[in-house]
Amino acid sequence: MEEKQTIMRRSALAAVAAIGSASLLLAGCSKADDGKTDDGTKAAGANAATTSVVNASDKKGGTVTYELSDVPDSFDPGNTYYGYVYNFSRLYARPLMTFKPAPGEKGNELVPDLAESAGVPSDGGKTWTYKIRSGLTYQDGTAITSKDVKYAVERSNFARDVLSLGPNYFQQFLDGGDKYKGPYKDKSAGGLASIQTPDDTTIVFKLNRAFQEFDYLVATPQTAPVPQAKDKGIDYVKNIVSSGSYQFQSYDEGKQAVLVRNPKWDAKTDPLRKQYPDKIVVNLKVNPETIDQDVQAGNAIDLGGTGVQAATQADVISNADKKASTDNSYGGRLVYLAINTKLKPFDNVDCRKAVQYAIDKVSVQTAEGGPIRGDIATTVLPPDIPGYQKSDVYATKDNKGDVAKAKDALKACGQTTINTSITARSDRPAEIDAATAIINSLKQAGINASLKQFPSGKYFTDYAGVPKWDAENNVGLMMMQWGADWPAGFGFLQQILNGSAIGASGNTNLSQFDDKSVNDLLDKAIGTEDKTTREGMYAEIDKKTMDAAALVPLTYFKVLLYRPANFTNLVSTAAFSGQYDYLNIGTTKK
Repeated sequence: MEEKQTIMRRSALAAVAAIGSASLLLAGCSKADDGKTDDGTKAAGANAATTSVVNASDKKGGTVTYELSDVPDSFDPGNTYYGYVYNFSRLYARPLMTFKPAPGEKGNELVPDLAESAGVPSDGGKTWTYKIRSGLTYQDGTAITSKDVKYAVERSNFARDVLSLGPNYFQQFLDGGDKYKGPYKDKSAGGLASIQTPDDTTIVFKLNRAFQEFDYLVATPQTAPVPQAKDKGIDYVKNIVSSGSYQFQSYDEGKQAVLVRNPKWDAKTDPLRKQYPDKIVVNLKVNPETIDQDVQAGNAIDLGGTGVQAATQADVISNADKKASTDNSYGGRLVYLAINTKLKPFDNVDCRKAVQYAIDKVSVQTAEGGPIRGDIATTVLPPDIPGYQKSDVYATKDNKGDVAKAKDALKACGQTTINTSITARSDRPAEIDAATAIINSLKQAGINASLKQFPSGKYFTDYAGVPKWDAENNVGLMMMQWGADWPAGFGFLQQILNGSAIGASGNTNLSQFDDKSVNDLLDKAIGTEDKTTREGMYAEIDKKTMDAAALVPLTYFKVLLYRPANFTNLVSTAAFSGQYDYLNIGTTKK
C-alpha cells in the first residue's frame, strides 16, 4: 500500500481477540517524562507512543483536527490505496477484520470488526466463511447485512473503469473474478457467484486457489458495507453512508471534510471504537510547513503520517524538550525507484543495471533527511517484513554508486547515453529532493533524466500509475514508497511485482514487472500453509526481482512524527506504517 498502503504491517497473524474497555488504554499510559511541550506540560518522552498509549484518557468532547498537504486519492473505502485513508476510514467504515488499536508491533494483531470472529477456512484454504455481528445499522438506522459486504467487494474490485484506485486482490483470487464485470455493468440479482450470502449475517468467499492469509485481505476497507441503493459510483464519496462511529457532516472536495458522531452507532456492537471527540475536521491542501507548526502547537495531527519536514526535523532532534515529543519508527516500508521495464531502452536488463550502479544512495538518504528517516536499502523486502534476507546484488563502495560499472552496463545494453523522465510527487519535498539527487547521480553515467512533478492525489490515477501515459511521456523512472498491505511477504510484494496487478489506471506495479517465475512463486506461496516455507519463497522472489533490476531500493523508510500535545490516546502503530492510530484519538481542548 502506498504508505500502506495501505495497505502496512510487520508480524505474522496473531491470535484474534476483541479489545476491552477504556481501561486498556488507561493501563498503557506512558510514564517517561523527559521534556516539556509548548504549553509547559511534560512530554511523554521520545518514542513513547511506540511502546505505550500516550496521554490515555476516556474524556469525551471537543474537536480533533487533521491536516493534509494534498488531497486523498478518495475517502471512499472501496476506492482508496493510501495507508492513511485505510487508517482514517475505520472511523466511518467498518471492515470485516481490522487491526488492534495498540502501540508498535502490538498494533499488528488482527481483531474482528464487522465480523464476530476470524474467518473459518475450509477446502484447504479455498473457502472462507464469516459471520457478521447482529444489531448493526448504518447512520440512517437501516440494518447492515452480509449482502452489503458482498456488494462492497463487487463495486470495489470489479468496476475498475469506475473505481480504479484500490487493490484488486478479490478480483484476482475469487473464483470467476476474471469474468465478472462488476455491479454497474452486470445487473443480475445474484452478482458474483463466488461470494455467497446464505443469510443476512453470513458471507462466504469461494477462491480459485488457496489463500492462507485471507483474514488480512478482509481487513481492507473494501469489505466495509455499502448499501447498493445509496451507491452513486464515483460520486459515492460525496455521500458516504457510515457504518462506523462517525459520519460525514460535510465534504468540500479539495478543501475540508467534517465528521460528527454517528447517533446510530452502538457501543454494544463495537468493542473497538470509543467515540471520544464531538467532531473531527480534516483540512486539505495545507502547506507542509504550516502543518508542522500546527502540530507543534498542539492544534492538529498530520493526517498523511509521513513525518515532519526537513527544517522541522533539524530543530526537533536538536532540542531535548521537543525531541521528547517525537516518535521515530520503522513502518515496513521501502522507498525505491521503479524502472519501467516496458519502455525502451529499459526493457533491456543491462540498461536497468546501469541505473542500479549509478545511484549514490547516500545522497538520496541525505536528501530524505538522513539516517533518522531511513537506512540504506539493498533489497525489495524491508528487514521488518517476514521473508527478508540480507543481500546486496549491486553493491558499491560505501553505497555511493559506481560510475564505471554503470557505464559498462550501459555499453552492454548498446547505449552510450539515455534520455528519460523521472516522476515524483510535488507535495512531498523530500521525494523531490531525493529525485534530484538521483538525477545528479545518473547524469555522471550518461543517463539524463528530466523531473516531472505531480500531486499525490493524482499520481497513480493520472500519471505514474497509467502505463499508457508513461509510454507517451517517455517516463522510464518513477519515485515510489511502498508499505505492506499486511505484515507478510505476499502483502508487500503482490501489488508491486505481480503482472496480474498491472492496471490501466491506479496501477502500483509501476515497473510493469511481469515475470512468469515471480508470478508463479507468489501464487504458490500464498497457498502454502507452512509459514517458514512461505517466507523462503518471498526471499526467492526478492532475489529474482533484484536480478532482473526491476526497481532500485533506496531506503528502508523510518518516520519521524511529532506528537502534538492536547490530543489523547496516541499510539504509533506498526499496522499503519508508524502513523498514529486514528480510531480513538481524543482531545483535552473544547
